[in-house]
This record gives sequence, structure tokens and C-alpha cells, in this order.
Amino acid sequence: MMSYLYSSLAQRETEVRERRQRSQSLSDDLNFSIDHRFLDEDSSLNEGHFVPPGTPEENVPLNPDSQIEDSDEVDFDNDVVDMSFPARAAEQAEHLVRRVLEEAEQAEQLVRKVWEEAWKVCHFSSLPRWLQDNDFLHMGHRPPLPSFSACFGSIFRIHTETGNIWTHLLGCLMFIGVALYFLTRPSEQIQWQEKLVFTAFFAGAILCLGMSFAFHTVHCHSEKVGKLFSKLDYCGIALLIIGSFVPWLYYGFYCEFQYKLIYLILVSILGLAAIIVSLWDKFSEPRFRSLRAGVFMGFGLSGVIPAVHYLVAEGWVRAIYHASFGWLCLMGSLYIIGALFYAMRVPERFFPGKCDIWFHSHQIFHILVIAAACVHYHGISEMAMSRLTLGECVDGAMEDDQFMYIL
Repeated sequence: MMSYLYSSLAQRETEVRERRQRSQSLSDDLNFSIDHRFLDEDSSLNEGHFVPPGTPEENVPLNPDSQIEDSDEVDFDNDVVDMSFPARAAEQAEHLVRRVLEEAEQAEQLVRKVWEEAWKVCHFSSLPRWLQDNDFLHMGHRPPLPSFSACFGSIFRIHTETGNIWTHLLGCLMFIGVALYFLTRPSEQIQWQEKLVFTAFFAGAILCLGMSFAFHTVHCHSEKVGKLFSKLDYCGIALLIIGSFVPWLYYGFYCEFQYKLIYLILVSILGLAAIIVSLWDKFSEPRFRSLRAGVFMGFGLSGVIPAVHYLVAEGWVRAIYHASFGWLCLMGSLYIIGALFYAMRVPERFFPGKCDIWFHSHQIFHILVIAAACVHYHGISEMAMSRLTLGECVDGAMEDDQFMYIL
């Protein structure tokens, strides 16, 4: 057994020795061939033409000076490349940042679009403070919708503002139609003076209802937008009151220019004061609800002064038949009742959570405002017809005779 192992080891040693000899001879042959190759290439130096290994001959200049110049140009190019590398890196970084910002913006738009389409009504307690107005309305409130497209899209959804939006939107469209019909009548039917006087009323009604519709549509956009449109809403109410005074004073004191001018100036001053108060930032806060109602009720009730003046000067009969006094009282009553509903928050005060969507106080207020405006339009139309029937201004006796003849 031991002899077998010794013979195997000797055989392995012989094989290793032979492999070493073969590798040594191969190495010598390789070195010999390389030396002869370089000797052949050295002989080409005597002819002025040296070709480094692996370099094409056509790229090697014959003149050594040009070779030096070429090497300088190569070094200069390398320096330029080295110097432009930071600029290229900065440009690539800027491009990458721009791409990231574009992707982030697209993602934000996608999220906003999904949110606009998927928003749900919420509870009063879930609203931010600037959207909390009537705590007797519990459910069905719109969350903040930070885009005007989402706000206007909510017109066709059911929530606490749906009735407020549509009542004054339809009322605004109705008065636009009536105004277009009235103002496009030929001069043979309606004189330009009457058109101008009625334009004051139509403008006030359309602006009031239009601004109210806009406010209730977009006030959930943001706190800044909500405050801006609330001011426009209150200014619209003041403009409606001013526009309602103008035709009644014009026809009521048709032949009394001095009194007519005094009352128109007084109404304009009071209207300007109401507008200035409406521009106060805190005027739209819930705690000043009663103040808002009081300001506009007081402005409207200032019409009692010229009404009493006319009543004392002309008497009940002429006030009823000539000045549409009955329609005037009905209009004032509707405005006052609507303001009381708004200020006292009835009926939701007595039924919390039961009038969240329909028939809460603000909707009733809107409906009564439209009804009062329609009543007033009917009243001033009758005043205009009566005044035009009497003709131009004459002395008191002749006018009384004409009036009795019409009756």
C-alpha cells in the first residue's frame, strides 16, 4: 500500500515538472517574437516614420513639430471637456428637477380632479371655522372646494346651499328676461324716461340676485374668496333697496322736483353708508347676523319717511290708487318678514337637524326677497300707468278732476 502511494506521488511530481518546463519554453518564445517586432519598428525610425503599436499609419504625422502641436490640442480639448463637465452636470440636475416638478404638478392636478369628483357632504363640526355659519344645520354641508370648477359643479349636487343657489339664480334669470322685454319695447309704447327709471330697479334686482347666487356658489372655495363674495352679496342688497326707491320716488313726487331730489339724495347717502358697512371684514361673521339684518331693515324702513309725506299731502285715496301704497306696504312687509326669518334662524332653531337641506331660514329669506321684488315691480308699473294717464303736471284742482274722472 505504501509503495503505491510513493509511486503516485512520484508520478504527480514528474507531471508538475513537465508542465513547468513547457510554460517556461512558451514564455521564452513569446519574449523572442516581441523583441524582433520592436527591432523591426526601430529600423523605421531611421526613415522618420514611427508607428506606435495599435495606431493607424494615416493618423501619425510625418513632422515631429506637428505631432507636438497635435498633442497640445488634445490636451486643450481635454481641459475643455474637464471644464464643461460641471456645467453639464448642473444642466442635467436642473432638467431632472424640472421633470420632478412637472410630475408633481400632474400628480397634484390628478388628485385635485379626483377630489372634485369624489367629495362628499359633511357634518357641521367637520367644517373649518370660516365655513361654520349656522350651527342649527347639522348635515349636508359642502367641504372646502379649492377650485371654481368644483364650486360651480356643486350647483347640481344636493347640499345645504342648493336651495339658496337655485332660488336666486332662477330669480336673476327671470328679472333679466323681464328687463330685456321691457327695455326693448318701442318708444310708442314706453318712453325712454320710463325705461331709464325702471332700469335702476332692474339693475338693482339683477345685481342683488346675481351676487347672491355667486356668493352661495363659491363661498366654500376659500376663506379669502368667501369674504370677497360675501361683501359683494351685501352690496347687492343695498343696490336693490336703492333701485327700488328710485321709481317710487320718481312717480310719487312726479310734480314735486324739490322733494324728489331731496329724497333721492337721502336714499343715495344711506345706500352708500350701507355699502361701506358691508365692506367691513367682520360684517359677515355669524355673531353679526342681527347687525346685518338691522342695517338693511333700517335702510328699507327709511322709505317710511317719503311714504308718510305723500300720505299726509295727498291723502289715503290717492295714496292707494295713485301711488300703489298697498303694494308698497306688501313689499315692505315681505322684506321685513324675510329679514326676521334670517336673523332668528327660524324654523331650524326649533327643529335642529331637520331643515338641513330644504326650508331653512335662508331659503325662506331668498324666496321672500324674490316675492317682494316682484310685488314692487307690479306696484311701480301701476304707478307709471296711473301717472302717464294723468298726463303732464297741472295745478292741483285740474289734477284732482282728472283723477276723479279716472276713478
